Amino acid sequence: MMSALGSPVRAYDFLLKFLLVGDSDVGKGEILASLQDGAAESPYGHPAGIDHKTTTILLDGRRVKLQLWDTSGQGRFCTIFRSYSRGAQGVILVYDIANRWSFDGINRWIKEIDEHAPGVPKILVGNRLHLAFKRQVPTEQAQAYAERLGVTFFEVSPLCNFNITESFTELARIVLLRHGMDRLWRPSKVLSLQDLCCRAVVSCTPVHLVDKLPLPVALRSHLKSFSMANGLNTRMMHGRSYSLTASSSHKRSSFCKARTSRPPQSPPRNCTRNSCKIS
Repeated sequence: MMSALGSPVRAYDFLLKFLLVGDSDVGKGEILASLQDGAAESPYGHPAGIDHKTTTILLDGRRVKLQLWDTSGQGRFCTIFRSYSRGAQGVILVYDIANRWSFDGINRWIKEIDEHAPGVPKILVGNRLHLAFKRQVPTEQAQAYAERLGVTFFEVSPLCNFNITESFTELARIVLLRHGMDRLWRPSKVLSLQDLCCRAVVSCTPVHLVDKLPLPVALRSHLKSFSMANGLNTRMMHGRSYSLTASSSHKRSSFCKARTSRPPQSPPRNCTRNSCKIS
């Protein structure tokens, strides 16, 4: 797509490359086929044993384009997998919930990934949830296995289009957070209702008067921290504090004058105690 000035305009904000790995016949191609907005054509040719598709997701208001590569689980394509895994930024470990052998083979794929793409973020995906009546891998066991690996776990169904986009979105979020790219869209984040209310209250109330508001203690402390963090009403705060200080000093000086204008008290005439002295 070209802009009016002739310069190219990207249709996305971030570009990520993900690999779908797992044994053969676990439904990786079904996951790619369920992406109706994806493009199956590749900008360059790819050999047999590799399927490619691109799709664009929306993550916190930013467009993230995903290049999804389906590597064949057959042993004769291991060399191709090793070459494609080097540039991957995320890996989706796929197994079939109705096939116990595919779940047991995840350990072999993790060893391959750690050898050729160490440190790449991963998620575990149990495919074909619509075949739950043939389940051979309990959800609790897969969840415990994912917790030991320190990865996120999803069960998806391409037939029902269940959790497909959610799993891709979560992996994209993990990748962008790891690379610190989330700082780029923090300024454009939509304010919550609580932030809007705090901004409205703090804009017309100085910080030193927040404690006098008829609000809970926790909410008052949140208002004070919000005001100091955002630098609001600083001018108002200094102006009012100066006026309050001036008025208090004026009251203090008048009070001192009143005290000095009083005559010193003398003891009563009929005092018979010898210890009474005029100070």
